[in-house]
Amino acid sequence: MLNIIPVLDLMGGIAVSGKSGDRNSYLPLKTVFAPNSNPFSIAKSLKINGAREIYVADLDLIEKKGHNLDHIKMMNSIIPLILDSGVRNFDSFKFFLDFAYKIVVATETLTSIEELYKIFDNISKERIVVSVDIKDNELYSKDNNLNLSLGEFKKDLIAISPNEIILLDISRVGSQSGYSKQLVNEFIEFKDKLILGGGIKKEDLNSIASNGIDKILLGTGLHKGDISLRDSVNLFK
Repeated sequence: MLNIIPVLDLMGGIAVSGKSGDRNSYLPLKTVFAPNSNPFSIAKSLKINGAREIYVADLDLIEKKGHNLDHIKMMNSIIPLILDSGVRNFDSFKFFLDFAYKIVVATETLTSIEELYKIFDNISKERIVVSVDIKDNELYSKDNNLNLSLGEFKKDLIAISPNEIILLDISRVGSQSGYSKQLVNEFIEFKDKLILGGGIKKEDLNSIASNGIDKILLGTGLHKGDISLRDSVNLFK
């Protein structure tokens, strides 16, 4: 069964939506799961509708413009969260452990590959999710901190062997243009660990599952009602 993990982006205390990672154009989220963009109301509704966990990105933390940690801690009390809080190093990762069940280490914000190894040397793998952020078919890292190609970073993934790896095509976020088959093929050796995100539409579900991937991140299609949390039950029928 394909496990659909709902996505919520938080900014200024509310859930927001946007396209292709352009955070300056994000607007309050309109979702079939709640009458407003209150993240706690949406989280409760998602749980009622069958979500097992939620991926939450605190865009204010990622952009260093504040935080939504009070909302996040409250949401995590009712459903386990996978939190992207803009982790930069081991110290920041350790701090955010008090707020969510799992913490994302994203290539976008990580300051060095050494910090990634330090996190895995000191923290249980069950609490860590590595996010391989892709933009324009290349590994995305702010200020080019990592200075690594996709191929080079794959070698580090093999070395640290995470339990879960998000493969996120930022260029496709919010577009419903379909997932990148080329990208999946490049990372197919990690299929048992992958959580695929970016541009996924309903027509993609069977194809993704047929590749042996059993977890996906869904934002736009889910909140618009185009895809149901229960659609995975009908795969291959």
